[in-house]
Amino acid sequence: MRLLQVKLSHKSYPLYIKRGILRVIGEEVKKMYSGKKVVIVTDENVDKFYGDMVKSSLENAGFEVFKIVVKPGEKSKSIEELINLYDELLDTGITREELIVALGGGVIGDLTGFAASTLFRGVPYVQIPTSLLAQIDSSIGGKVAVDLQRGKNLVGNFYHPEAVFIDPNVLSTLDERFFSDGMGEVIKYGCIRDKDLFYNLMKYDEESLLDNMEDIIYTCCSIKKEIVEKDEKDTGERMILNFGHTIGHAIEKYYNFEKYTHGEAVALGMYMITKKSEEMKITKEGTASLIAETLSKYNLQNEINLEDKESILNAISLDKKNKGEFINIILLKDIGEAFIHKIRREEIANFL
Repeated sequence: MRLLQVKLSHKSYPLYIKRGILRVIGEEVKKMYSGKKVVIVTDENVDKFYGDMVKSSLENAGFEVFKIVVKPGEKSKSIEELINLYDELLDTGITREELIVALGGGVIGDLTGFAASTLFRGVPYVQIPTSLLAQIDSSIGGKVAVDLQRGKNLVGNFYHPEAVFIDPNVLSTLDERFFSDGMGEVIKYGCIRDKDLFYNLMKYDEESLLDNMEDIIYTCCSIKKEIVEKDEKDTGERMILNFGHTIGHAIEKYYNFEKYTHGEAVALGMYMITKKSEEMKITKEGTASLIAETLSKYNLQNEINLEDKESILNAISLDKKNKGEFINIILLKDIGEAFIHKIRREEIANFL
């Protein structure tokens, strides 16, 4: 088992990475939680593969277990679904001393984490991420949120889990498109902090990628853990994790979260912004083409025709990274070297 410990000033919690850990999750939870009741929150897709397995493991460990199943997809990260989730959690008789389990991808982690952070002013929860994107990114660092019609993650909180349990074996049931979606974020980590990871991704074939997946997950989690420990509230260095996200989030919103997944949109954002920063002589020549080559290898698009740039700019204007009349964007000097670049809001048009 690989173990990482996220150490913050007010809290510390473990990240466990182990193949097959889902089958013994009851025993693992028993080591950290002495209560009787556990409520699993998952979605219909994940429930078909892992809902009963996790529920049975927890019951075999002596817990009284309830399961709440929501619709899959970004549209479940809504205020309406949040209110439904509050009601279903309350129907189980849960108290603030008991435990919620977020079993699913980034949507389930964000929705469940935000519900846990606000119900009774805070109920403990654990993350069991089942998508690659959630395993390496969204389950770590305490960001939880729901979307509004006007933009993504506009209502949120910083609320850390008691633990994160990562089972690389679950990726075998992940739809090909959503595996590529997660690879978009893996490529991001290489771009911003680890050039060895990036160049290894360029060399792997399908078999060696899967053989090295545990190491890849560990590397990405290690990078995020170190950054979060230095800047929990996203006011400084943590912003580099948003490489590709300013444009990516706007593309997701423009297409009403229906055309592109998060990782696909971030991939577009990473290439677009690097292509422009390279033209501006900010980024080393050839960097954008390396990113395009790697994205293509993992079935990720890098070109998009944005006909309605005004709508994209409007979406960016609501971005959480805005600071008054300025916005912080993340650029690369070279592969593995990211930095924060402050520009006036109107200047973002130069990067589209």
